[in-house]
Amino acid sequence: MSDRITGLLIAALAIWYAWHANSFDQGFGDPVGPAAFPQLVAIPLGLFAFYLILRPDPDPHWPSGHPLLRQCGMLLVLLGYPLLLEPLGFPLSTALGIMIMAWLLGAGLRAGLVSAITISLGLFVIFDQLLGLHLP
Repeated sequence: MSDRITGLLIAALAIWYAWHANSFDQGFGDPVGPAAFPQLVAIPLGLFAFYLILRPDPDPHWPSGHPLLRQCGMLLVLLGYPLLLEPLGFPLSTALGIMIMAWLLGAGLRAGLVSAITISLGLFVIFDQLLGLHLP
């Protein structure tokens, strides 16, 4: 039953995502428009949701103890990241998020710190410098 509930929630998210993408304004001379990528993401999301609805796990295993706490921690990082993006800036908030996620996944302090700095600065250079996308 839990897989079906999750599937229904994911299906609702996919429908909302595709519906909301249709509200994006298409620029003049842009044949694809900004709605193409969100709609392409919504398609496999919807297919996955319907798979969960039609073929749920017959004996789902719910995590408890430390695995459940780690999953809740990951969820908190994913929910807190957009809130910290503007005040802390992209490199610092991304490094902080990656560091916490690495710790939750069992990485050591040094490995998490090296990964966080490398990934956040690498993404900043790619998006801000190479692609010209302004990041906070």
